[in-house]
Amino acid sequence: MSESPPIVVAAGIVTEGGRILIGQRLRSDAYGLRWEFPGGKVQEGETLEAALRRELAEELGIDAEVGKEAFRGRYRYPDRDVEIVFFSVASYRGVVRNYAFESIAWARRAELRDYNFLEADRELVERLARGEAVGG
Repeated sequence: MSESPPIVVAAGIVTEGGRILIGQRLRSDAYGLRWEFPGGKVQEGETLEAALRRELAEELGIDAEVGKEAFRGRYRYPDRDVEIVFFSVASYRGVVRNYAFESIAWARRAELRDYNFLEADRELVERLARGEAVGG
């Protein structure tokens, strides 16, 4: 019987001007200096939305109102499989601060291709860069 891959939740935090928040993984990380969307692993007993709210509080210091599930995909790395679930963030309270990344950036959708994203995020990046709707 095959085990389900870990689920990773990610957030689409978008400004009124259409820029989306991305974070660069820490240099010391196994996938260091690669870009990703804020979020992280779902812990046992957590809902997807609760996990994302927790991760956004830890990584960015914000209290987020999680919106709709906008994308779901799987990716197989050489050492593990992951399932990524991407949510829109309807709104948040607080000031975005960087508590977990090498750096953060607010990028236009068309610019997302210019960043070296984790492989698991690349299908989502392509959809966003093409202007496809991914929730709201």
